[in-house]
Amino acid sequence: MFEAVNPPARSRRQQFVTLTVSIVAHVAIVGGLLILPLLYFTDQLPKPPDMLAFVVTSAPPPPPPPPPPPAAAPQKPQPVKQNVTPTPAQPVAANPAPVEAPSEITAPPALPDVPVRELAGLEGGVVGGIAGGVPGGVPEMAPPPPPPPAPAKPVRIGGTIAEPKLVHRVQPDYPQIAVDARKEGIVILEATVDTNGAVQQVRVLRSEPLLDKAAADAVKQWRYVPLQLNGQAQPFILTVTVSFNL
Repeated sequence: MFEAVNPPARSRRQQFVTLTVSIVAHVAIVGGLLILPLLYFTDQLPKPPDMLAFVVTSAPPPPPPPPPPPAAAPQKPQPVKQNVTPTPAQPVAANPAPVEAPSEITAPPALPDVPVRELAGLEGGVVGGIAGGVPGGVPEMAPPPPPPPAPAKPVRIGGTIAEPKLVHRVQPDYPQIAVDARKEGIVILEATVDTNGAVQQVRVLRSEPLLDKAAADAVKQWRYVPLQLNGQAQPFILTVTVSFNL
């Protein structure tokens, strides 16, 4: 009978090592096949620049101002030509004044004692006056007229000055608007009277709005006897009361 001869069994550790080495070898072969073409094509590619620098700058600064112009050279002052007119020589008097003072001084002849009024109208003039004088003499000038007297200020009635007599009185018209409003009252006025006794100006001292105009219009038509002070007519001021009653 034949006997079967079996080779000795390998250990598990040897099998694992063999499998690992086989796998590594296959991977290395496949990797080499893949990497070699890549290396070949990489050498054919253009070489990129070593470094690209990106610089971000802001707006350029404004240019510096131009330098100032050089100072102008100082100009030499030009001499001013003056028109000098030669002064003519003064003629020398034939008889120059004596250097020495006279030993005796004589007084000039005295003028005749003539009143000033006669000198003003003396025919033929006076010594040192107009040659020949004025025919007929100079007429005596009349004194200027006195200035006109200042207008007299109105005198206020009262105290020792009695009120002049009223010779013409006009009653005021009662305004219809005051009648409709049943308005009554008293209006006090200050009247200025001239030298003829006529009322020239009226001023309201106590007012009633609906009655003032009627009272003033009536008083302006009044007439008084002129006021006499020291024999002269004087303007005067007095107070007038006008009463309105329905």
